[in-house]
Amino acid sequence: MVIEKIDHIGIRVANIKRSIEFYKKLGFKVLKRSQLDKVVIMKNYTDVEINLIYNANNPEGDHNILMDIETKYPGFTHTALRVSSISETIKSLKAKNIKITQGPVSFGETGQISVFVRDPDRNTLELRGHAEEKERIEGLDLYDPKE
Repeated sequence: MVIEKIDHIGIRVANIKRSIEFYKKLGFKVLKRSQLDKVVIMKNYTDVEINLIYNANNPEGDHNILMDIETKYPGFTHTALRVSSISETIKSLKAKNIKITQGPVSFGETGQISVFVRDPDRNTLELRGHAEEKERIEGLDLYDPKE
């Protein structure tokens, strides 16, 4: 078996309209709605595909069970998406009123800088790019895994 690449990312959400609007702000467009299941397929112009699975119940309220509570359960904690420019990404997030929940953070010698955001269901997205003009990125810190 040879795994070539990630085909798509499935994200469980509670409110499909709210989630579609959020992901549209990140550049995704609705490609189709499944007739067989509660799934909306979205893609961006570079062909990155996400599937919004709208069957979540949310007994934790404003908490993501994998990220926001002290007990650590197994599961996928976040999705990291590569961006072409971290500076432009930060500007775009601010212009679209998408709160950066952590970052910008540098990962030291790797030359990577990331910002983290949460979707309306508190799913964590890491937007990661190469460091360009580090001194011009306001608030840049070294990554601290305790945050």
